Amino acid sequence: MLTAPCLALLALAAAGPSWPGEASEVDGGTRYDFTVDGRPAFVVVPQTPAAGSPWVWRARFPAFHAEADRLLLRRGFHVAYVDTDGMLGGPRAMRHWDAFHEFVTARGLSERVALEAVSRGGLFAYRWASANPQKVACVYADTPVCDFKSWPLGRGAAAGSPDRWAALLKEYGLTHEEALAFEGNPVDVLEPLAKAGVPLLHVISLNDRVVPPAENTLPLAERYRALGGSIEIIEVAEGTEESQGHHFPHPDPGRVADFIEKHAAAK
Repeated sequence: MLTAPCLALLALAAAGPSWPGEASEVDGGTRYDFTVDGRPAFVVVPQTPAAGSPWVWRARFPAFHAEADRLLLRRGFHVAYVDTDGMLGGPRAMRHWDAFHEFVTARGLSERVALEAVSRGGLFAYRWASANPQKVACVYADTPVCDFKSWPLGRGAAAGSPDRWAALLKEYGLTHEEALAFEGNPVDVLEPLAKAGVPLLHVISLNDRVVPPAENTLPLAERYRALGGSIEIIEVAEGTEESQGHHFPHPDPGRVADFIEKHAAAK
């Protein structure tokens, strides 16, 4: 016969991991807001977690184009985010990301995660993924920055952002000249992901003047395929004029959710 303490432990295990912070109900689950490594963070726990506790990790702009996340919540995925806004994927952000991954996996989430990168989130997701390829199930990227010489520098056709460029140089500890020769952009660090067989899915806007695909996703895709990697691209003909082509209604959240579930769900 099981003792009362044993029954209590079994009940706790059945209930799943305990999350700190403030709880609030959201569509499809319960959101817990807390702090990790001095940074605000959250995890949304699905109503019925899938086997193996799969999860998606939003790199930036967690509320933008969240339709696929809501579908995944209903399929048992957790959704997580740590606020490293303004750090532009630099060394400081990467240290916070390491701490966050350790924190959530210690509480039961899968070691392998699906990364979601919106816009400048590409700098975060790809740089962390390259350093941790065995911890990445797949990468889904929405109009991602793949080379900071495009954005925020604006060296080519991109509109650029002088303030963000100055902030990026500070975060990375680079001079302007050193940044031009830097080989740690997403387009430069693909080999570990290709060797690990990490699949990629990008959605792009063909008239994007903020993060032009010809300077970001398209060269990344060419290099990734040359390395033997797999990447799918969803093309949107036109983004909105007020966003300089950078924003648009999401064309196919179901395809994104299916891609992530296929590659990140427990085997």
